[in-house]
Amino acid sequence: MISLFHSIITTPFYNGLILLMDFLPFFDAGMIIIIFTIIVKLLLLPLSIKASKAQLQMKGTEKDLQVIKEKYKDNKDEQSKKTLEYYKEKNINPFAGFFILILQLPILIGLYQVFLKSGLPNINTVILYSFIPAPSAVNMVFLHFVSISEKSLILAVVAGITTYFQISLANPKPAPGSEGPAQNEIATAMAMQMKYFFPIIMTFIAYTISSAIALYLITSNIFAILQEIYIRKKYHKSTIVV
Repeated sequence: MISLFHSIITTPFYNGLILLMDFLPFFDAGMIIIIFTIIVKLLLLPLSIKASKAQLQMKGTEKDLQVIKEKYKDNKDEQSKKTLEYYKEKNINPFAGFFILILQLPILIGLYQVFLKSGLPNINTVILYSFIPAPSAVNMVFLHFVSISEKSLILAVVAGITTYFQISLANPKPAPGSEGPAQNEIATAMAMQMKYFFPIIMTFIAYTISSAIALYLITSNIFAILQEIYIRKKYHKSTIVV
């Protein structure tokens, strides 16, 4: 299974990264990582938009579902039945966003592994396709400022900050009264943990592994932030609260 994953995802991604270096030799490795991440994210954009639209659609059902829960709180079977009927009436698949995210997951893992195990500036010619030449030299100094072959506290902190804003935008505060007291407390606690603890974890990972991973995380986060803003403006006319 692992060998198959590398064959159909990791190896093609690695070759794509090296091919981009061949096409754009005037860019340093940091810029290549950013460009390559954006290309992959753009390819995934249709799926990402569908997942975000499904998530926004589900958020729009919270008040109606709460009414159903309150009305049939003493009859769980009837509550489930009415909930399914509501989804059918509104033509909503409650698992749509989840399934779409699952489809993207192997690709995102593969992209992460490419930067994690790229070995730059050394090129792994063993897994290069025959039609892709290895670059004669790889410039590892990002924008003449940071060597991505080394750790960078600055890039790690930026990765943590962008993670914070990405999570805050993706998980806005629930509308007052949209959930029951117990649900609201649990949701608020989980949101707080994600919002403040996860960026710290990402900062630690970005600093301890490599600057290449930090650049990948920063690019991914900024892309996700812009994507979320676009989707909300286009499909969900509401105030963006972080």
